[in-house]
Amino acid sequence: MDTAATGLTFRDATDADVDALVVLIESAYRGDASRAGWTTEADILEGQRTDPEGVLTVIKSPDSRLLIVEREGRVVACCQLEHRGEHAYFGMFAVSPQLQGGGLGKVIIAEAERTARETWGVREMHMTVISVRNDLIAWYERRGYRRTGRMTPFPYGDERFGVPQRDDLQFELLVKELA
Repeated sequence: MDTAATGLTFRDATDADVDALVVLIESAYRGDASRAGWTTEADILEGQRTDPEGVLTVIKSPDSRLLIVEREGRVVACCQLEHRGEHAYFGMFAVSPQLQGGGLGKVIIAEAERTARETWGVREMHMTVISVRNDLIAWYERRGYRRTGRMTPFPYGDERFGVPQRDDLQFELLVKELA
């Protein structure tokens, strides 16, 4: 058995989880605490990554699931799955910075793909990644995702998504066929 998967439980988030999820997501991407892991965006974005309203919107959406990953009763990771017709969207992926690099992310993304296939019968998973995040994109490519070259603009001026520290940010669509 994969030791990264040992003792993990997966469940759908509830309203009671919002505060813990905001703390987890912020810790994985923003501020000095995020530098303990490798997924930090602290050098390209300041400010918030999400807020309670954004997390609650995902939890309440009828076409979305926010999966919580717990170990020994503690929230250690999360990810969003959203049904979008022929495909599912994967987002809001966060792993506790102290646990990054140990294989936990691989276990979670595999479970997310399985869940999307079984729940909605989709044959593709889509996600968007900030195009300058080469290390993160390479990690997803090793999981079978492919770059599409399809870009969407970063929402400059909307601080709900952070305060950009550079002017070349955009999102690239990554796609994986689910067997």
